[in-house]
Amino acid sequence: MKYIQEYRNPEIIKRILSEIEEEVKNYSGVINLMEVCGTHTMQIGKFGIRKLLPENINLLSGPGCPVCVSPNSYIDKAIEFSKIKNTVVATFGDMMKVPGSYSSLEKEKSKGYDIRVVYSSIDCIKMAEENPDKNIIFLGIGFETTAPVVASTIKIANSKKIKNFYVFSGHKLIPPAMEILVEDEEVGIDGFICPGHVSTIIGSKPYNFIAEKYNIPCVIAGFEPVDILHAIYLLVKKSIAGEGEVIIQYRRAVREEGNKIALETMNEIFDTVSSEWRGIGVIEKSGLKIKKEFKEFDAEEKFKIEMKETKEPEGCICGEILKGKKKPNDCKLFASFCNPENPVGPCMVSSEGTCAAYYRYER
Repeated sequence: MKYIQEYRNPEIIKRILSEIEEEVKNYSGVINLMEVCGTHTMQIGKFGIRKLLPENINLLSGPGCPVCVSPNSYIDKAIEFSKIKNTVVATFGDMMKVPGSYSSLEKEKSKGYDIRVVYSSIDCIKMAEENPDKNIIFLGIGFETTAPVVASTIKIANSKKIKNFYVFSGHKLIPPAMEILVEDEEVGIDGFICPGHVSTIIGSKPYNFIAEKYNIPCVIAGFEPVDILHAIYLLVKKSIAGEGEVIIQYRRAVREEGNKIALETMNEIFDTVSSEWRGIGVIEKSGLKIKKEFKEFDAEEKFKIEMKETKEPEGCICGEILKGKKKPNDCKLFASFCNPENPVGPCMVSSEGTCAAYYRYER
């Protein structure tokens, strides 16, 4: 199978590992490399990559899961939206079990509120057309990968003059969060494994400032073992040499300029705004809000609701895990009180969450 077997070839993997070991054999320090994509986190765990590397290469998992970085305030507001009369809240499946301050979408659905899982925001167009007497609110979470699809959905709704479809935008932008992490000396990042999916949309240019301003190498990687190990090799080599550079390892999918059509669509519908990230706080120019020209599709503009005080689950360290300061094994709740059947925090819920990856592959 093209692009599968070649990137799982044991001989190639052994050769790359040998080259990594050669690079670090005379290096006395620890090299901290952070992946900022949940799929990379899962693949690193699945293929046991962490255990294959020399001890002085430390892989950190960053805020690469959009479900995980959505703050409790977002979950709480989504729940309140579901309580509005004649309203359907549509969401990706990963969001259902994420605990908010007092409840979850799954628990609220069990009480009888109309909360539905959809595969894509596009599904909501048909839902709105078939239910003209109901408000259809889509929970728009995700990074630059999903934002263009949601933007396209709003354009379709606008062209069809659909009046009962809304988006609660919680979209995040990856590069601003990466800068916050770089500036945190406690984390001490020496290189980034940049997200492949996001980069197919934004290209490589948005990461240039990290290499130029902070002299930290960035490698955009694919998702197979050879991809990830090759990216680690390139980062180790550049880090030891003290060279900040942006490299596209995932050339079969990523171009320097990104996907221009997707970017134009996203920029047509959304404005860049400050946004709250779980565990990190408010980051300037890291979120997307629907533009005034399309505010009729903005759930926050249409529906005004009163919110209770937001609170965090006691004992949960998801925030520290998302910043790369802690690992799941550092959490007293991990794999005991907090597990996939009884998640305390979002990192255990999402299929791309760090705690879920460790629970499944690295306990």
